[in-house]
Amino acid sequence: MPAVWEWKHVVVESDLDDLRHVNNISYLKWMQSAAVEHSAIQGWPATAYHTLGSGWVVRSHFIEYLLPARLGDEIVIRTWIADMKKVTSLRRFQIMRARDNAVLAKSATDWAFIDYRTGMPKRIPTEISQSFELLATETL
Repeated sequence: MPAVWEWKHVVVESDLDDLRHVNNISYLKWMQSAAVEHSAIQGWPATAYHTLGSGWVVRSHFIEYLLPARLGDEIVIRTWIADMKKVTSLRRFQIMRARDNAVLAKSATDWAFIDYRTGMPKRIPTEISQSFELLATETL
């Protein structure tokens, strides 16, 4: 299973803001999609978390925007797990333009593992933590 997952997307009209570059909300949606797909590839699709009765919620996002993305750009989002503690995990992202490998943004999301019924933090089960290879680096 890959430590680093690549999620690809071509920028469409609905991704843009009034300045005709990608809206910051679109970056968050892409990060979410990349994270969910990486989890599924590692054996943890949404249905597995629902069966378990627990899963991930976002605690915080950090995004540093370096260059704009524009209509028609093919975007590659690389994502990996930087650390996993008792009830939290830090996932990092590198958002790039495919045609020239320019880094458009660097980001990270801090996730908390919770019990869906109570909404309270819950220890990350070993079978989940062992499904992800940790790559403790800020960039690739």
